[in-house]
Amino acid sequence: MIAQVIGAFVRAVLVVLLVATPSLLLPGVSADSTQIVALVAIFAAALTIFEYSATYPGLVEFRDAPPFNRIRFGAMFITVFLLTIITRGQSELSATALFIQTVGAILGEAIDFPYSPVRLVVLMLSDQTTMQQVVMVRTAAGMSYFISLLSLAIFAVHIRVNHWPVRNGSFNVWVNLPTFDPTAGGDVVDRLSRDARLNVALGFLLPFLIPAVVRAATVVFEPVTLNNPQTMIWTVTAWALLPASLFMRGIAIARIADMIREQRRRAAPQHESDLLPA
Repeated sequence: MIAQVIGAFVRAVLVVLLVATPSLLLPGVSADSTQIVALVAIFAAALTIFEYSATYPGLVEFRDAPPFNRIRFGAMFITVFLLTIITRGQSELSATALFIQTVGAILGEAIDFPYSPVRLVVLMLSDQTTMQQVVMVRTAAGMSYFISLLSLAIFAVHIRVNHWPVRNGSFNVWVNLPTFDPTAGGDVVDRLSRDARLNVALGFLLPFLIPAVVRAATVVFEPVTLNNPQTMIWTVTAWALLPASLFMRGIAIARIADMIREQRRRAAPQHESDLLPA
């Protein structure tokens, strides 16, 4: 119990550090923005402590099936940190910032081809956006999208190599999928497979759909410029990692469905032998 509470506090500190990273590293952050960030960080820390210190599951999925959430959090933290360094380099250039900007620019230009997610993000911007801001958004989008793809690859390799999630013991569906109701009706495997396909489809389509929807919404709302550094960081991070998170969730749920299907297949011959007359 003590180890569980300590682990919850450590996770809460990491979440606070994630939320506060742009405000801590970017120059010229206003007092109002700092207060809002502090409020969000406190709320996120409280939610993390409540989820990971509780005995029963709440809202966090795959709580006891590492490294699912660790890969997602690590990808988000690295993305926010690198985008913050890139943005800070616009006013306080350093060797580290220059190196990260160069890598991001190479990735952005490599992925910026017709109909690619990065090209759609660039086209999402307002016509009044300066060329410098366009280059900045393309660099950030290329870096964040590459990290999202890398996190997907790491998770897929982990599933294959380490036989996730049963290598370290049994898998409790109720604890790791607290929002899934197995008694809601229909076969559990069919429902899990359907949810997995839906999450994979959304994870694949959202990087293309989000910029298109935002661009279409400019007819009614103000055009998107992403001039504010923190807005740009969090918007690009959400655009890249939310679909990747859904994609990972789909892969994980499909894996669980396969495990249940395999367990049923193994249990079927034993059940049939029990029914045979002696």
